[in-house]
Amino acid sequence: MTAPQIKSLLLDARLPRLEVRMLLEHVLDKPRAWLLAHDTDALAPEAAAAYEALALRRLAGEPMAYLLGRREFMGHMFRVTPDVLIPRPDTEVLVETALESVAGVVGPAVLDLGTGSGAIAISIALARRDARVMASDVSAAALAVAAGNAWDLTAAVRFVEGSWYEAVPAGEGFDLIVSNPPYVASDDPHLEQGDVRFEPRGALTDGAGGLDDLARIIQGADAHLKPGGALWMEHGWDQAQAVRDMLVQAGFEGVHSRKDLAGIERISGGRLPVAGA
Repeated sequence: MTAPQIKSLLLDARLPRLEVRMLLEHVLDKPRAWLLAHDTDALAPEAAAAYEALALRRLAGEPMAYLLGRREFMGHMFRVTPDVLIPRPDTEVLVETALESVAGVVGPAVLDLGTGSGAIAISIALARRDARVMASDVSAAALAVAAGNAWDLTAAVRFVEGSWYEAVPAGEGFDLIVSNPPYVASDDPHLEQGDVRFEPRGALTDGAGGLDDLARIIQGADAHLKPGGALWMEHGWDQAQAVRDMLVQAGFEGVHSRKDLAGIERISGGRLPVAGA
């Protein structure tokens, strides 16, 4: 069989052209300009086979981020595997708000609960090189991915393994806690649709109504935040009011929510009061 030309694969009608190009760039380890300049070149049999294998996986619905093994977030490229959630642009508002929360703090101590790929913690550490950033996850496989990303991006982050605050060493106090915890209800039909079908279920849902882990984080924050410390969490599109209510009940002040790029209330947070203030 004649080896296919790059040009013929770029016209693969089974997938969107952008995805075809991205898969070819990945297989050949070449940029777009090279593909265009060499579009009449014959593709080596092993490269053609590698492309076809990836194309079939994509046609089966597997996320591009897992096929390519990377995803951009906050201007940085992160390695991703099926052991971690795929970083999404909506979560960037959490990082931006986190950085605003500690803008006036010298050497802030930051805790990222349920770090996954490490995208949130590492982005904060890169933006604030003076920060002392700790990131936890219950999954050893996820922490391995996160640690690899921190190494690649030269970010100073301390990783600890365990469930929520159980992973945090005694006596640690933080100026800021951030988290993108599982918040999808276990019976949500979206869990069986699109990319999320391939993502780790335990990082998507708490196995209940979607508020359990958010509640655990809020209830445990007081023991780990310094006076005046802030807590910010990502949550579902319809959970902002419930999360604000829990924050107020836990004694947080200045409780409010912020919207993502789609105009949805995506994160909520507040600060602990300062004694005597």
